[in-house]
Amino acid sequence: MTSFSALAALLLSVSLTACATVSTNDVPQIVVTTNILGDVVEEIAGDEAHVTTLMKPNADPHSFEISAQEAALLSSADLIVSNGLGLEEGLQQHLDRAAAQDVKQFVAGEHISVLNYRSADAAGTPDPHFWTDPARMLDVVNGLEAALSEIVGVDAAAIRSNAERYRNEVQQLDTQMQQSFDSIPRERRSLVTNHHVFGYLAERFGFTIVGAVIPGGTTLASPSAADLRELSIAIEQAGVPTIFAEASQSDRLVQVLASEAGVHVSVVELFTESLTEPGEGADSYLTMMRANTERITNGLNS
Repeated sequence: MTSFSALAALLLSVSLTACATVSTNDVPQIVVTTNILGDVVEEIAGDEAHVTTLMKPNADPHSFEISAQEAALLSSADLIVSNGLGLEEGLQQHLDRAAAQDVKQFVAGEHISVLNYRSADAAGTPDPHFWTDPARMLDVVNGLEAALSEIVGVDAAAIRSNAERYRNEVQQLDTQMQQSFDSIPRERRSLVTNHHVFGYLAERFGFTIVGAVIPGGTTLASPSAADLRELSIAIEQAGVPTIFAEASQSDRLVQVLASEAGVHVSVVELFTESLTEPGEGADSYLTMMRANTERITNGLNS
């Protein structure tokens, strides 16, 4: 009798496990390329879908790669969310393969007003760093709300509620950034960064991009000695007090530039293309933008 009870309990356990597996598989699967968009998608999806973000914290979106197992997730996803505009250079082949398999995709860059790079080395090329402008991120949130609501198995009302809450938070961020940047005198709103990341922020909040250490719009390029010399002259002429490095990249070139400039220039790290691990200062889109706003404001007011 005891043996029979044990067998019955085992069968019940197996049955419940199988049901749990089916239930998990029934949850819509969303795969997101970058961790910045991954954070936003998680906020909007809430409990309505399982979100997998491919890009690890502190990674470079231009060059990160994925495993064969992660590539397989793209083929079976209910929705793939990507940045687009040439950002995910190391991942594009996988996205193209999923598109050929008719996997539904949401490309954030198709839902915003796109800027082109203004620098001579990248002129005419779309700038993919739209998230530095919260107003454009609101356009992405609106597009994501619609795309997620169309997924079979989600509660559209819950998606709508999550999106509305998150929209309010992004709008508050926009107001906070404007108020903070208003404290910087117009003549001091000059940005020098590791590479061209802040074109959208500059347009939205009235900054001038003096230049970037790495030419073009990708971290895969490298500057020449002439590039650094030309930029150091521009820094001196503009009277830039601070140049900004990227927290996820080595600041070696920025430090060389600061030395080349021959003037007193501070180097401050910003979180630009990747979120961090929890507790490292930028573990969500909102905290990243607030941290950058504070550092830019303090750096240019110093």
